[in-house]
Amino acid sequence: MGQAKLKLASDIVRIDAIVAGGDGLARGTDGRVVLIPRTAPGERVEVEYTEEHRQWARGRLLRIVEASPGRRTPSCPFYDRCGGCQLQHLEYETQLDAKALIVADSLRRLGGIEIELPEVVPSAREFEYRNRVTFILRRSGDHVRAGLHAAHKTGDIVDVDHCPLGEPPINRVWAGLRDVWGSGAERLPAGPELRLTLRGTSKGEVGLAVEGAQDYGEPETLLSKVGGLETIWSLDRLGAIEWYSGEPALAERWGPHELELAGDAFVQVNRDVAAKLETYVQERCGEVVRRRLIDAYCGFGLRALELAWKGARVVGIDANRHAIAVAQSAAAESGAAARFIAQRVERALARELPADLVLLNPPRRGVAGEVIEALKTRPPAQIVYVSCDPATLARDLKALGSLFKVAACRSFDMFPQTAHVETVVTLIR
Repeated sequence: MGQAKLKLASDIVRIDAIVAGGDGLARGTDGRVVLIPRTAPGERVEVEYTEEHRQWARGRLLRIVEASPGRRTPSCPFYDRCGGCQLQHLEYETQLDAKALIVADSLRRLGGIEIELPEVVPSAREFEYRNRVTFILRRSGDHVRAGLHAAHKTGDIVDVDHCPLGEPPINRVWAGLRDVWGSGAERLPAGPELRLTLRGTSKGEVGLAVEGAQDYGEPETLLSKVGGLETIWSLDRLGAIEWYSGEPALAERWGPHELELAGDAFVQVNRDVAAKLETYVQERCGEVVRRRLIDAYCGFGLRALELAWKGARVVGIDANRHAIAVAQSAAAESGAAARFIAQRVERALARELPADLVLLNPPRRGVAGEVIEALKTRPPAQIVYVSCDPATLARDLKALGSLFKVAACRSFDMFPQTAHVETVVTLIR
């Protein structure tokens, strides 16, 4: 349905809930659903309509008529303009309650699955928890804007010199880069737009991965002048990693595991919540001795290795060749009964089935149709699905619903101040 002609200039509405994406949901005086960013459950607000459709509308907050007890003053000076956070104006307990509703509503509305409100396990830190932050740098002649996408115009970039969600070493390196990259960011690689991902280790070392580069820039100068920056990589459009300068990889300790981080190889952004989630996933796997397990989207294979150490026979699958190489090396050194495959899950899963248990931990877009078909053709007894998007989780569970039912659901606040939430669902035949 196309956008209708704006009929109402403004309205006063009550916010019923926070929905996926972080907007407040209300009913206008004409009965339509209205989505309004930066609002809180229970409050009455005056809204200016910015987009109208037959069944729904979008609005901009003009003023708060009656404030919610769940509202607070955001601490970040960029919050009104920056799209990096959506919920910083809510008290933390209110954020957790909102995320439980988002998960339950998504499963019901998109998946046809009725569940009780899931527990949302909180983060130990509301701020300074991200070990990986991606900034966008855009050039126009000698003019540079470097920061995060704008909240209300996603094509725009808000110039940000400090992100309160990033771990302190990441923000120190970001400030250092901005100080020394020169006019037009000439010491960085050339290119009209660069994606600059800073990833930090538990020891405070930071690496920089650059996407969109057209040359090498001056990596040695940056490394010598920016304290804490240890290495620079380049990523091409296919995700291949090229080492520029510094250490080829960063040594990291993740629980009992020693890792070598490089480029965009995946680990969770929140160390505290990742540990809590992993403990829960291991519990949901139950007794694994002599069971055949497949860990799909396994990354560095940490979960697969731990399950193998407990007596399972495990196959790990992931498309990231660097991560799989690290996993293969760790398996060889420890003698674990784990085999790792560097390939896309949708290409490899069917030939590795059947299995007693399949672990799924896909990116935000969820699993491909080929994965669903493979699981339905040769179904395991149990699936443990780790999701970072309730909508794609609901879609995938609906597709599997003829063969599996939900046995347990718990969410984890991996991303405080944002509308994102991590959810673990256990499916059984």
